[in-house]
Amino acid sequence: MRSDSVKTGTQQAPHRSLFNALGYTEEERKRPMIGIVSSYNEIVPGHMNLDKIVEAVKMGVAMAGGMPVVFPAIAVCDGIAMGHIGMKYSLVTRDLIADSTECMALAHGFDGLVMVPNCDKNVPGLLMAAARLNIPTIFCSGGPMLAGHVKGEKRSLSSMFEAVGSVAAGNMTMEELSEFEEKVCPTCGSCSGMYTANSMNCLTEVLGMGLKGNGTIPAVYSERIRLAKHAGMKIMELVEIGQNGGR
Repeated sequence: MRSDSVKTGTQQAPHRSLFNALGYTEEERKRPMIGIVSSYNEIVPGHMNLDKIVEAVKMGVAMAGGMPVVFPAIAVCDGIAMGHIGMKYSLVTRDLIADSTECMALAHGFDGLVMVPNCDKNVPGLLMAAARLNIPTIFCSGGPMLAGHVKGEKRSLSSMFEAVGSVAAGNMTMEELSEFEEKVCPTCGSCSGMYTANSMNCLTEVLGMGLKGNGTIPAVYSERIRLAKHAGMKIMELVEIGQNGGR
């Protein structure tokens, strides 16, 4: 296993002592070590549910005989960063995400990775990392936000931007704008609309880097938890195939 470089042999005795410090058992260390890249945070609506996705992935990896190990990736909310100096920092995070994930994966000898992203620069950044690393990797995103409803009509974040323009044009009152604010983003998940996050999550699925439903199952559906468990199980299958020379 790739992780033998940090777990097996006399020279790795100090490494094993550090794994002991982390609470891992000898039985766990004999299993393939799977890095779970968690983009969870409390500032991006598409990422506030990723802690639950990560726990489900961990369960899937463990059920399939792996040693799941979580480490983080940053993510910026383009919506919150928009319209001020924050937007100067969004695009560059794509490379920061790719670089830092590559550092973590190679420094610790992971046998495979499960990427848990969801938003605009986060998904492509982790895809870039996966391409550089060339080790077994699968993606399980956090899923899209459900649409909101205003006056019986389905609305999305796009409707919010349009509403701001309508107020500026004098075609909407501030009271009506407030109703849009309250209702167009009703759940966690990547912003409703075919923005970068949702298109990249769909593309990830098309590329074969994510399981069926990765780009379309809503964030709040229990089906996404099941998808995450299956992603954890699937990475173990991919690692085994890789260890057998692709057979």
